[in-house]
Amino acid sequence: MFVLLMLFLFKYIDDLIGKGFEWYIILELMMYASATNVAMALPLSVLLSSIMTYGSLGENYELVAIKSAGISLSRAMYPMVIVVTLLAMSAFIFSDYMLPVANLKYYSLLWDARQQKSGFLIKEGVFNNSFPGYSIRVNNKDEDGQTLHGVMIYTRNAAQNNNSVLFAKQGVMYRTPNDKFLVLRLKDGIRYEESPGETGNARQRFSRLRFKETEQKFDLSGFKLKRTNEGEFSRAYQMMNLKQLRFFRDSTQHQVDSGLHANFRLMSAYYKYFNFSHRPVKGKPYAPLKPDYLKKVDIYAQISTVNNAANEARSIKDLVKGRNERYKEVSKDIRKSIIEYQKKFTLSAACLALFLIGAPLGAIIRKGGLGLPVVVAVVFFLIYYIISTIGEKSVKEGSLSPVIGMWIAIGILTPIGFFLSYKAATDSVLFDMDSYKKFFNRLFKRKAA
Repeated sequence: MFVLLMLFLFKYIDDLIGKGFEWYIILELMMYASATNVAMALPLSVLLSSIMTYGSLGENYELVAIKSAGISLSRAMYPMVIVVTLLAMSAFIFSDYMLPVANLKYYSLLWDARQQKSGFLIKEGVFNNSFPGYSIRVNNKDEDGQTLHGVMIYTRNAAQNNNSVLFAKQGVMYRTPNDKFLVLRLKDGIRYEESPGETGNARQRFSRLRFKETEQKFDLSGFKLKRTNEGEFSRAYQMMNLKQLRFFRDSTQHQVDSGLHANFRLMSAYYKYFNFSHRPVKGKPYAPLKPDYLKKVDIYAQISTVNNAANEARSIKDLVKGRNERYKEVSKDIRKSIIEYQKKFTLSAACLALFLIGAPLGAIIRKGGLGLPVVVAVVFFLIYYIISTIGEKSVKEGSLSPVIGMWIAIGILTPIGFFLSYKAATDSVLFDMDSYKKFFNRLFKRKAA
């Protein structure tokens, strides 16, 4: 979790630093981010801890003592299987009840934080446009951060159609006690202003004003964190539980089905085939048009028939084009909702599957600590993560069934876990390099003979 939180900070560091947030805002954001990272951190932690635990038992010959007492490895794993099963059930409850709320809090707060303006209001040698209607530039600032030198303030008042530029040699910057305004107390300066002339006079008016001391106030209300209504984010699939996802999928599928019936009724009006009765007339057999019908009529009738058919085809194409794009968007939304629905279950299944890999693997390699177990755990977790990511993207594109795409990683790793469990129960030397060297030496000796 610590590593994932560092990745979160590295990703959004530019959006969080320098905006004047209180410490508890950053802490709250990190807390919600840690909750959203459980889906990745929990399976990896189960895999790593199981490898380290059973690797340490094997390294200290405790597994040998257990087996010498007549207890098989599978029986010795029963308590941990029960613990991991309870953990998987807890992960399911967390993903269904707590994770949607954490996602809602996290994404809404992150959105507000990224939209927040920078708290560094005035920088040296840079035009600052944070205040609406003003551009402020300062040549340099003293070490106290409040004394300014070479101040230029450009003001644009669109309502009154006038421009104003102020230059000051020196100034002092401070905030009011209620933190509502930023005050610039300027000294030894001059102000130039252009404004439209009086009524009926097209000439502009130019004025120049010198001052010894003046003050400029700027509103700071736009720099305070403003929270967006969380209801605007509640329609996202990550913020829904199983009941809400089922309701969304059923209602959206109903819209798709009703849209198909509506499309059929609209398009049937453009087909002349549906405008005539196809029932055979009594006493006359029904004779459909033959493929060589156009060859039997004159050239004008052929041109007219082809033009009518082309017009009908274009009309139907224009009608279906817009509805087809809408159908693709709705179908993609349904697939996304199914993906989130399946993720509620795959988190628990991933914990069980990776435990089946980690526990026997630790018993086989017989290494504890943070050395080889970490490398092996990362390799297997990357396999799981890559396969699940490819499956999820395939589901979003519609090239793979949602159930197959979301469970393909579990389906691949579970047989590997049972195979490793069998090898560990039979004291296999699966990772013993000496046995492989002996095997290849015997193989090459046979070929040489």
